[in-house]
Amino acid sequence: MKHPKFPRAQKLNPIKASPAPAAEIAKVEKIDFTPSPEAVARKAFFAYENEGSLPGRDVQHWLAAEAELTAERKLTRTHGFHTQT
Repeated sequence: MKHPKFPRAQKLNPIKASPAPAAEIAKVEKIDFTPSPEAVARKAFFAYENEGSLPGRDVQHWLAAEAELTAERKLTRTHGFHTQT
């Protein structure tokens, strides 16, 4: 008395790998790590206040804040701690 666990057609078909891992990798590559203008402005303002609120360095503060935030986000991406926003 034979009782196969699976129908005959299912035994003959090979198992195919799903393309999900490649799709997930592609999705990770599309994440934008550019900081928002609000986050840059907040960080630049704190740098401005920490330097004694001296006028004339607004562009330097903005660029430094943007570079620091971008570096932080790239670091979290490298270690897999990024979040999608």
